[in-house]
Amino acid sequence: MTTNYGPLTGVKILDISTMIAAPFGATLLADLGADVTKIEHPKGDSLRSVGPWKDEEPLRWPGISRNKKSVTLNINSAEGKEIFLKLIKGVDVLIENFRPGTMEKWGLGFEVLKEANPNLIMVRISGYGQTGPYREKAGFGTPGTAFSGHTYIQGYPDRPPVSPSYSLLDYVTGIFAAFSTVSALYYRENNEGAAGQVVEMGLYESIFRMFDFLIAEYDQNKIVRERSPGLAGHSSPAGTYETKDGKYVVLVCSSDATFNRLADAMNRKDMLEDERYYTNSVRLKNDGEVQEIVINFIKQLTLAELQEKLDEYGVPMSPILSIEDIFNDPHYAARQNIVEVEHPRLGKLKVPGIVPKFSETPGSIRHRAPELGEHNNEILRDQLGLTHDELNILKEKGII
Repeated sequence: MTTNYGPLTGVKILDISTMIAAPFGATLLADLGADVTKIEHPKGDSLRSVGPWKDEEPLRWPGISRNKKSVTLNINSAEGKEIFLKLIKGVDVLIENFRPGTMEKWGLGFEVLKEANPNLIMVRISGYGQTGPYREKAGFGTPGTAFSGHTYIQGYPDRPPVSPSYSLLDYVTGIFAAFSTVSALYYRENNEGAAGQVVEMGLYESIFRMFDFLIAEYDQNKIVRERSPGLAGHSSPAGTYETKDGKYVVLVCSSDATFNRLADAMNRKDMLEDERYYTNSVRLKNDGEVQEIVINFIKQLTLAELQEKLDEYGVPMSPILSIEDIFNDPHYAARQNIVEVEHPRLGKLKVPGIVPKFSETPGSIRHRAPELGEHNNEILRDQLGLTHDELNILKEKGII
């Protein structure tokens, strides 16, 4: 009986991508049970040299590369290509994120790969997608975020636009990569005779897909939304506020029902009958006055007092947590959002937990992030049948 490691147990994936977006998508699939083999150039994935660090150890690698096996292989070589095509025959999915045209230049485009495996699903992530005038441009997350329109609306009106302080676009795109992979698998498995297919997207498209409001607003009203440090033009009140004891919180009233509860909590039911405040649309026109009322209310209470009161009335509010706050938060602990894994040199290291949670087929962290080429023997010798001497020759040539 096959051990169930999650809902994707039995799915076999080759991950030849580098850095963050596509590898993160592959890790999400691995967390839910997929058997993911990461093929790295013999020099190693460039993510292995990206910070933060502790001494010589990259601290991002253990979380983003867990549950994968590492095989070194230079697929841009005759011997490497031959081995790669043998590996392709035994998998369901290939995930790659090279610049468009690279795989084709190596003689490993989809038309070639599907001859080896007609059922192959090829997931392709690139800066700007496989088509369009910018398809061959180099693409990374931060420039892609600017191209998506996201950076333009972030920051203060009197200062330059602000890029996210971490690789937001890459991680969001990774989620799309995982979602699209399981969608393609579902279609293939539930349509008799269905072959494999290519699934592709540009990095910028994941964030751009979230801009329903921005697109419609410009289309219908010709409004170019400018920078704002918080949620703007959607709801009133909404923003960041300071409590009596100097703590910062975020409060948002995204519906009139929520504002009604806030008005009750503030002992300002009169606002519900006031034509300046009684609906969200009129509050937005008088947002400055609304904000002044909320600011004065919040600054009279400590964080603990404010949290207790707003929880009582069902008003969504959260303190702005630092990572230290998160480490000490009982809810994060109860949800196992931070878990501990083994590390070959650091001993123990904390990483994000598994999400989402499945009641019958929970995902798991089955093994730590791999050392470079750690599974060469398991995959190349035991599965493909290469001999010890053949592996040594390939290593001497720099192919593995």
